[in-house]
Amino acid sequence: MEFHFLGTGSGVPSTTRNVSGLVVRFLQKKSTQWLFDCGEATQHQILHTPISLSKIERVFISHLHGDHLFGLPGLLCSRSAQGAKSPLTIYGPLGIETFIETALNVSKSYLGYEVSYVPVHEGVIFEDATIAVEAIELDHVMPSFAFKIIEADKPGALNVEKLKEIGVEPGPIFQRIKNGEVIELEGGKMIDGSKYIGENKIGRKIVIAGDTRPLKKMKEFSKGVDLLIHEGTFRYDKKNHADQFGHSTISDVALIAKEAKVGLLILTHISSRYAGEEEELLEEAQRTFTESLIAHDLMVYKLMNNN
Repeated sequence: MEFHFLGTGSGVPSTTRNVSGLVVRFLQKKSTQWLFDCGEATQHQILHTPISLSKIERVFISHLHGDHLFGLPGLLCSRSAQGAKSPLTIYGPLGIETFIETALNVSKSYLGYEVSYVPVHEGVIFEDATIAVEAIELDHVMPSFAFKIIEADKPGALNVEKLKEIGVEPGPIFQRIKNGEVIELEGGKMIDGSKYIGENKIGRKIVIAGDTRPLKKMKEFSKGVDLLIHEGTFRYDKKNHADQFGHSTISDVALIAKEAKVGLLILTHISSRYAGEEEELLEEAQRTFTESLIAHDLMVYKLMNNN
């Protein structure tokens, strides 16, 4: 699973940081891609990456501020112009459909694929056999949400050596054993397939948070996740400013990550006032939570499978 940080700045673009955009690339699912937020020029940032617009099948918008949204109509049109035919689902707060459809209608833009809209609410907003997405509402100056990606656990590996010891060689029978079936071998011996499978591989969990003041419920929502991606717009000396405008400081978020015992914290949505101060930002985060990174535009983080 790869995380492509297309835009890591807040409010307005700068020479070093574009506004919010993040693509999650699922390498084990034919490189299926999900987009989280889509600020202005997100599609231009994608040109510098291996991301393909046609493979983006779901878009999650945390809230309706322009720096998280204004790039979406253009990206949808470019996806169509490139010949994409596969449907696209957009998840966002109430108003997302009105914004997109108005932009398309006024500009007389027509898409060559179907778009469906899912209003975001607290709870599970998407689920299939392999993955789910859960949302909670945050504390911003307008409705804003965090999303948790939850992978299903996977069956453990077959104990091939143990099977060979009882005379079972590789072949079609292995799949039946991996399914946990009770099987009769040649000679009449019965084996329980579940006894020859290792422990389940625990699915990964990732939280991607939109703009918010620090929230106690974020600690519970993020408890034990492998990766927390969270805004850290300001340094701690601007805490009053952060509270006023519905944001978090880097120290606030580092404390949440520490108390939630997450595997890694990546801070994004950095104010342009801190250009050239990445080392100082990282130092502030790591004073509270060592396993912290400061995102930068076009950064790629690869999250490995759990063993």
